[in-house]
Amino acid sequence: MGSTSLNADDSEIRDSSNVSIPTSPLERVIGQPEAVKLAVVAAKQRRNLLLVGPPGIGKSMVAQALSFYIQRPQQEIRVVHNPQLPERPFFEIKTSEEILAEREESFSTEGYLSDPKQVPPSVAERLGYRCPKCGLYSAYTEAVCPHCSSQKSQQGPSQGPFGDVFNVIGAAFGVQNNQERVTSTRKVGDRSEIVVYERAGDLVRLLDERTLERRRKVEKKNPSKVIVPLERNPFVLATGASETELLGDVRHDPYGSHPQLGTLPYERVIAGSIHESHEGVLFIDEITHLGPLQRYILTAMQEKAFPISGRNPQSAGASVRVDRVPCDFILVAACNIQDLQSILSPLRSRILGNGYEVLMETSMQDTQPGRFKYMQFIAQEIAVDGRIPPMSVEAMVMVIEEGKRRARIVDKKENALTLRLREMGGLVRVSGDIAFIEGSKIIEPAHVTEALKLYLPVEEKIKKSYGNLQSAVSSESTLSQKPEEYFYTFTNNSEDPAYQ
Repeated sequence: MGSTSLNADDSEIRDSSNVSIPTSPLERVIGQPEAVKLAVVAAKQRRNLLLVGPPGIGKSMVAQALSFYIQRPQQEIRVVHNPQLPERPFFEIKTSEEILAEREESFSTEGYLSDPKQVPPSVAERLGYRCPKCGLYSAYTEAVCPHCSSQKSQQGPSQGPFGDVFNVIGAAFGVQNNQERVTSTRKVGDRSEIVVYERAGDLVRLLDERTLERRRKVEKKNPSKVIVPLERNPFVLATGASETELLGDVRHDPYGSHPQLGTLPYERVIAGSIHESHEGVLFIDEITHLGPLQRYILTAMQEKAFPISGRNPQSAGASVRVDRVPCDFILVAACNIQDLQSILSPLRSRILGNGYEVLMETSMQDTQPGRFKYMQFIAQEIAVDGRIPPMSVEAMVMVIEEGKRRARIVDKKENALTLRLREMGGLVRVSGDIAFIEGSKIIEPAHVTEALKLYLPVEEKIKKSYGNLQSAVSSESTLSQKPEEYFYTFTNNSEDPAYQ
């Protein structure tokens, strides 16, 4: 079979389902050894990358795969309320250890849960669990005892002579004495301590003095909002992002931060993509489309921090600003060759000063290892799609031959296979759709043949139907699109005397 033959050692491969797919994301990138090598270096050394090449050759795949090789984020970014100047909130960074300690502290303020029968009867009565007349325990939501039909709730507090003292002490710890909470005392060794009992569904929550003190400390902290959580995707796609999406913003408040009706400024702060990619990868395809926004990327890369402010001058958020919010990211930028000169010179210099530029390959040699890489690509596309059947070896050989033909025509390379794999992936999916509609459990050569007829660029279809684009435009134009011809027809050829 010449170059289309498969090695005898691989005779066990019956279809694409038998082709091994690497678990490593970078090993799934086909035909880009330099890009893969530098991506590994960039991940380990936190370097920037500029990927240059035509669409559909794996730039996005390289960028996303790189994020699997970096350390997981270790920091969370929060915006903290500033009581003295609310329009200038602070930011704070919390490490994973601090967040874990906070969670443990929060857990320690929850108290202890117990059955209503295990608390003092007077407390159970005041919380509504125990009937004061017959002593039956039932849900506090039942106002009438199901046993004796008496009212369960007491008309007033019955705390004894020290009730007022308990109320004052309970208020000092931030609790109120009502039917949902009861303040009391209990003996602990030789001393008495204040305890608070709270309703907790069918159970009662007990808060001792240490738990109440922890609650008081937590409540005294300035309120904050998490804008970049610890558990996050380290890969952030910012292709085509607007200014607010890229740099962050402060939401508008129609009540202008009114104390009763409005929302505090810190609650309205929104992180941008540059902040969300902190400790991760910021990928911007077609980076030249950002235009002047490139200079903000440059500033963020230099300072590793960028302020978040309201970007609409008509918004109530325009006066809000959070300074130097961290944004230490790895930039992976991509562009086509013709757009290379449109990248801002300082930005490109920053990438080169701390990173690498890669010219992506558009084809690879048509060798037996290369063909098996192509088979791996086909298997990956089918697995990712998840809706089409596997492809037979004979059908895969046809796809490989089409890749060879396109390398010769498009890339002007002989004995090569094209790496414009997005288009080849489309061919695999069309073949699979045809097989699926026919009810076939495998993609056969006939399905690929049919797909090659359907999966053509519209320019080729125009050429087949009209000969060239100019003929197509001329034949498809309506009379209203040909004003001169329209005028001539009705003024010179009409039989109506009114047009003569």
